[in-house]
Amino acid sequence: MYENEMKLEFLSKSSNEAFARITVAAFASQLDPTIEELADIKTAVSEAVTNCIIHGYEDSEGIIKIKGRLIKNTIEIEISDTGKGIENIELARKPLYTTKANLERSGMGFTIMESFMDDVEIDSVFGLGTKVVMRKKIKKHLVNIEEEEFANLGGVC
Repeated sequence: MYENEMKLEFLSKSSNEAFARITVAAFASQLDPTIEELADIKTAVSEAVTNCIIHGYEDSEGIIKIKGRLIKNTIEIEISDTGKGIENIELARKPLYTTKANLERSGMGFTIMESFMDDVEIDSVFGLGTKVVMRKKIKKHLVNIEEEEFANLGGVC
């Protein structure tokens, strides 16, 4: 089914957001993404984790779970919490919508996830938590045939 899978759990502390981003990026590196593709994945993960911390658990602490799966040349990232959930997903997906107007937040989390990933699914039950599943296809990069032949002969490109 999957070529590889990883699972990660951590406390919903803002200091763990970078840890989550870097861990998922390291896992995704198996697909040999470009720097731009890796930056897209890291940005989307940051937004999803931040949403869990700021909106899911608000002023309390909980557990954030991440599952990463590699399927051919696609990475699937599932980020979930057991926080308060989202009352109206369609409204939450609208650009600039935020429930935290008092914070310096732009209300662009889901919009950013959707712009950097190929597919974003949001499943939430109010009072029980939220799960975001994001997918990104990593494009195979063509290698110059002469460079590949040179490398196969022991040369350094």
